[in-house]
Amino acid sequence: MKFNELPINRSLIEATVKLGFDEATEIQEEVIPQAISGVDIIAQAPTGTGKTCAFGLPILNNIDEEDESVQALILSPTRELALQITNDLRDYAIYMENIRIVTVYGGESIDKQINALKKKPQIVVATPGRLKDHLERKTIRLKKIKTMVLDEADEMLNMGFREDIDDILSQVKEEHQTLLFSATFSSEIEKICDEYLKEPLRIKIKSKSLTVDTVKQHYIMVKEKDKIEVMSRVIDLNAFENVMVFCNTKRAVDDVTAGLMQRGYIVEGLHGDMRQMQRDRVMARFRDGLINVLVASDVAARGLDVEGVDAVINYDIPEDEEYYIHRIGRTGRAKKEGLAITLVNTNEKFRLRSVVNYTKATIDKMEIPDLKQVLKIRIQRIINNAINETMENTIAVNQNKKLINKIVSQEIIDKSIQAEDIIGGLILMQLEQATEVDEIIESPKGVSKSASNARVFINLGKSHKVRSNDLKELVSMMADIKREKVKNIDCHDDFSFFEVPKEYLGQVLAAFANEKYKNKRIIVEEAKAKESKKSSSKKSGSSRKDSKGNSKKNSSSKNNRKTRK
Repeated sequence: MKFNELPINRSLIEATVKLGFDEATEIQEEVIPQAISGVDIIAQAPTGTGKTCAFGLPILNNIDEEDESVQALILSPTRELALQITNDLRDYAIYMENIRIVTVYGGESIDKQINALKKKPQIVVATPGRLKDHLERKTIRLKKIKTMVLDEADEMLNMGFREDIDDILSQVKEEHQTLLFSATFSSEIEKICDEYLKEPLRIKIKSKSLTVDTVKQHYIMVKEKDKIEVMSRVIDLNAFENVMVFCNTKRAVDDVTAGLMQRGYIVEGLHGDMRQMQRDRVMARFRDGLINVLVASDVAARGLDVEGVDAVINYDIPEDEEYYIHRIGRTGRAKKEGLAITLVNTNEKFRLRSVVNYTKATIDKMEIPDLKQVLKIRIQRIINNAINETMENTIAVNQNKKLINKIVSQEIIDKSIQAEDIIGGLILMQLEQATEVDEIIESPKGVSKSASNARVFINLGKSHKVRSNDLKELVSMMADIKREKVKNIDCHDDFSFFEVPKEYLGQVLAAFANEKYKNKRIIVEEAKAKESKKSSSKKSGSSRKDSKGNSKKNSSSKNNRKTRK
């Protein structure tokens, strides 16, 4: 459905045109007409599907611009999300002259917020804790609320806001509309719905996977020490302008930020130890394009909504699979194509498989970008920067040119050195400052076709719900070898056999050492080569003649039976 087909007023349609909106997303198409009609709604949809627009347009459509009381209250779990909702609403209301929106959240002077509230906003966007402070001070009154929105309800409960939510909802007048949005549903959310919503309409956005279809997902096998170099190659090769990098810890955020900064990227970090003013400044710089790379922890980035993120890079695989969904939801928004790349070391392979099982997503393997190809791009970037610097600072360049000519004329520089050698040396100096030019050990290359295969035993089979394709994918992922190298798979109930080129045998055995699959310890051993039927039958039926010329069975099988007894 087109936005101009939705039952919203002309000023809102004009705003969507200005913002470049064309077709409504599924959640917007389902929610907007119903929300405008005034019914209560429970909507389940993953991150990045356009929920803010889904409740924002109906609120603005139904607002009375002449009424100076608070008519709409939007609860959000984090400061960042509250600020983003406010910015989005202001964009939608660009042609509505008398709309006033105020954001209240912790970490900012409450007196400043009180002064903003004295300007009589019709819409308040708030975090639960700070809103309670205002209610106790009676600086916000909820008696004329028309619409109440609980955004990211599951996250508010996860953050321990249940009691605050109850206190707030109990102060809202009876005759009002409630819209609840959540990525997941729990018994606690159902209790809130039963207690505070009246005959709500339930809307669920169905998807084959929990991740957004517009995001292409890849993983790269890499040693831990090489992650920053590989990440730099990916950014350079694809010429990304806006990248979000996610780490599991604050320490990692600081280390990765410093590592990328040394390589010449315009980068800043974002984590929970930073003051709110610092975090707001970093986010504003990233939104304005003044930062190319934002390195963030999950806690700091929860609820961030930034348009135009080219790619999300998971420096670490998140401890919680749900965080993976939230991370990659930062890109591929509003039906635009996005890219998510996860860096995986050998100790993280099973965590990647857990993510795949949880999200039901296809995460394809990506090879480490070739260093020679990346170096060409980096050298060209250095040259382009030098040209731009020359054009922008012609006076300084002319002054330095005179100095350079003077030095050269004094024969300080050896006349036998060619100009291109000097240029090449200067480029190399810049290159070494911005990157590690040492070759990383790339993914193993294929072996010759003439190489023989090794047969491998693994104690996983059909009873463990492992089929041929599952085993091929598992071995490929764990041992970091191409799928086509895993051949002749033979699955039984409790175990299986497969073959790999002999050159990869040690790699496969090492990859599965001390690993588990669904709490089952994996055993992988080299097996004897499978004999052909012809060879097998010949051996079992082999015989020799005794001294009298009579045929006599080979006694080895008999001896073997005695041994087993």
